[in-house]
Amino acid sequence: MKRRDFLKTAALGAGAAWVGTNHFKTLFAEGAGRFSAADIVTLGKTGIKTSRLACGTGTVGYNRGSHQTALGIQGLADLLWRGYDNGLRFFDTADSYGSHPHVAAALKRVPREKVTIMTKSWAREPKQMLADIDRYRKELNTDYLDLLMMHCLTEPNWTERFRPVMDAVSEAQEKGLIRAHGCSCHKIEALREAAKSPWVQVILSRINPIGSNMDADPATVVATLTEARASGKGIIGMKILGQGDMRTRQDEALKYALSLGILDAFTIGAENANEQSDLIRRIAAVNL
Repeated sequence: MKRRDFLKTAALGAGAAWVGTNHFKTLFAEGAGRFSAADIVTLGKTGIKTSRLACGTGTVGYNRGSHQTALGIQGLADLLWRGYDNGLRFFDTADSYGSHPHVAAALKRVPREKVTIMTKSWAREPKQMLADIDRYRKELNTDYLDLLMMHCLTEPNWTERFRPVMDAVSEAQEKGLIRAHGCSCHKIEALREAAKSPWVQVILSRINPIGSNMDADPATVVATLTEARASGKGIIGMKILGQGDMRTRQDEALKYALSLGILDAFTIGAENANEQSDLIRRIAAVNL
């Protein structure tokens, strides 16, 4: 078997059986087989340009803490600044991670307009969402948020149930307080609803080849994200390493994410400078 055919077969067998061979023929014909963590990508139709890799700040993030916030404000700010210095222009934060002050400290040392900030809210009432948006901007010391995500949706009818919240977010976008909005989902029914919703501009989705900490099996999630991408939504991957379950299989996980052809970007949380450098190196070494 030729090497190109082998790679094509391997990618399909890794959970991407939904992809037709024409997709892979196009991928290889265009020579899109080399990647960099610092590649500048566009998130769907939002017009937002940022780095392929986002600096995650929420590994096991909950109750206003995470592995990254354990580094302390200055420690995590230094790590984010180091990422910026290596071309990473995407900072992934959330209220539940408790990392807003850390990102704010990093922003003191980098040009605000050069960085994409994604944050997330659990608000399920419009007044709470508007209050969160104001509080987040103060905590991050910024006039605007690049990406605001409704966090951890599970309801199959969430676009109906939380329409007032969505309207509040749209109002904030009209006022220039946020640039784009979307959601993260933790049930396949919610993800399917997000894929169909014209309100959703960006989806943050869990994806890896072993189905670890995902909404459904990889093929089902990929098919849903393919539908979403076809409608112009930005797609950002998370749980690329299965929340640590693929820590010893990083090259496999990264190759899978990059081979799908549907992720504009993805977020991974390094916990120290060595991990960050290793991650950047591994992405550059992927060759499809």
